[in-house]
Amino acid sequence: MADMNPLRIGTRGSPLALVQARNVQARLAAAHPGLADAIAIEAIVTSGDTVQDRTLVDIGGKGLFTKEIDAALLDGRVALAVHSLKDLPTVLPDGIALVCVPEREDPRDALISSVGDTIASLPKGAVVGTASLRRAAQLLHRRPDLKTVPLRGNVGTRIAKLDRGEVQATLLAMAGLRRLGATERAHPLSTDEILPAVGQGALAITCRSDDKATRDLLAPLDHADAHTAILAERAFLAELDGSCRTPIAALAEVNGDRLTLRGLIATPDGKELLETQRDGHRNDAARMGKDAGAELLKRCGPAFFAFKG
Repeated sequence: MADMNPLRIGTRGSPLALVQARNVQARLAAAHPGLADAIAIEAIVTSGDTVQDRTLVDIGGKGLFTKEIDAALLDGRVALAVHSLKDLPTVLPDGIALVCVPEREDPRDALISSVGDTIASLPKGAVVGTASLRRAAQLLHRRPDLKTVPLRGNVGTRIAKLDRGEVQATLLAMAGLRRLGATERAHPLSTDEILPAVGQGALAITCRSDDKATRDLLAPLDHADAHTAILAERAFLAELDGSCRTPIAALAEVNGDRLTLRGLIATPDGKELLETQRDGHRNDAARMGKDAGAELLKRCGPAFFAFKG
């Protein structure tokens, strides 16, 4: 065990993040009954939580949800950290490793709207609030008549803004809604309609690279199929050098020894969208992701990266 008592789990302090951390806490306690009373959760305020009046694109990207937690890991204040995997930067800081991916929740997006229960049924010109360029680009590709506007905040905040009429619809991850028990208004969307973010629905558990004791404690929580799928998706993202300014989506699915990866890249306005797919052995997950990303890099022109910064 790490050289601390209790064993501290670092997490953001949002309602969803705390539910996710408690889930990991319970899984650790079940796997190691002797530690059940020695596992604590420490909520850490991140830059991404502090600044709510601007999009992630404008304030520096998704690493803003992890850097303060990374610092707590590196200075020994916490032994492990629980993140929504889609919040993890493509490259982790030196000294920190992604060591565990528990079984994945539903990776789909869901539509929540006061004016329709499918993308096709939304009225012409409907205002859709989303902080995700990935979601906005895919929506606009299918429905260029829609208007997308930035919408940040936790699940409850976004739904409250919808109920106040600030937007007519929004998209949220089914996984988060399920974990919060808030699916009553959710209309799941096929991944053929909206392809998820890399890692959507999965949790990432990180710790210090040299902390073998904590890595060993986490080993029973790792889900082989989920971890393999994530290897493919993150290799795809890394090859594209993805940022919050580039709409990129991917979903890998494992069936026995086989893995299927679908990926896409789009322009933020949705006017151009390129897709690819790979099918192969699960042992080739990372190579398949890298190959799929390389293909799209060759096919896409400078317009796809015009908004990166």
